[in-house]
Amino acid sequence: MLNKVFFPGKYIQGAGALDELPELIRSFGKCGLLLGSPTVLETILPDSGLDVQSGLLNTELFHGECSATELSRLEKVIRERKSDVLVGMGGGKTIDAAKVAADRAGVPVIIVPTIASTDAPCSGCAVVYSDDGAFESVAYQKSNPAAVLVDLNIIAKAPARFLVAGMGDALATWFEARSCSATKSPNSCGGLSTLTGLSLAQLCYDTLLQYGNAARIAAEQQVITPALEHIVEANILLSGVGFESGGLASAHSIHNGLTALPETHRFYHGEKVAFGTLAGLHLTDADPAEIETVYSFCEQVGLPTTLADIGLENADPAKLMPAAEKACAPSECIHNEAGTVTPNKVLHAMLAADAYGQQRRRKV
Repeated sequence: MLNKVFFPGKYIQGAGALDELPELIRSFGKCGLLLGSPTVLETILPDSGLDVQSGLLNTELFHGECSATELSRLEKVIRERKSDVLVGMGGGKTIDAAKVAADRAGVPVIIVPTIASTDAPCSGCAVVYSDDGAFESVAYQKSNPAAVLVDLNIIAKAPARFLVAGMGDALATWFEARSCSATKSPNSCGGLSTLTGLSLAQLCYDTLLQYGNAARIAAEQQVITPALEHIVEANILLSGVGFESGGLASAHSIHNGLTALPETHRFYHGEKVAFGTLAGLHLTDADPAEIETVYSFCEQVGLPTTLADIGLENADPAKLMPAAEKACAPSECIHNEAGTVTPNKVLHAMLAADAYGQQRRRKV
């Protein structure tokens, strides 16, 4: 198996970066279509000064779920409007829908995240959900986004919870890449990890530990600081390249399993991934000192450390077993971990992670 690493075509980050969008669109085509969430179309774009509904850039409202229904609709819209560039602007599901729709329509996609809540912007894959929000599959695109544009002025105005959720998503990157490297499992690029992928995954983890709490404080005050810049880069670029080129394992599979429980639907992707990371550490017999470090980080920045934190108060094994079974579906990346992983082992790991988190909380 070959070693493979994928990157977006361009990555641009900074205060006022959105001003670069018109020129970016012109470098790829003549008629851009911007797919935006309600917040984007109603608030961010009107305040930005960008000329929308022009020959260069028109807009389309994202209907809220990256589902088969929405993807079919968007592909049709792109073709009907004869758009040769798609801009996906919003949160994780808007971004994923833009990537898949552009790929199906055969046009380049520019990603403009408005929150740093996931590592989706840089990757060449997307999560597809049912119309009611349950995980269904991962869709792979022919190439990564042509460009990723991250305006810190926009990111800093978002609720701090989004940035923290992004840290939860990024937290899994190193541990999953490490597992895939140890077991020689394929990454999301269809090959083995490279030194580049592993190094970026490790840098992502180190950056979270060093700057995470300071970045959270900056986000709460809606100010741009070096710490915020570093964490935005970790959440979006380092985690994006790190997970795709390093590989996925237990944390994201446990997240996917948790989506089978309706109580978790109001929590963000990265929040559930964070709990999946903790459960994965118990599942894989991680060093106790490392477990302590990760729990401390989660507590410091405000990520879930118990099942109650993701809506599963007093959840018994029978309630959790469907999630454990979904996490262990044959196609899931949890099988990139060493040894044989079973639903019963995952169930016990989730219960252990919860009990550990509860015990630490009682000591405070």
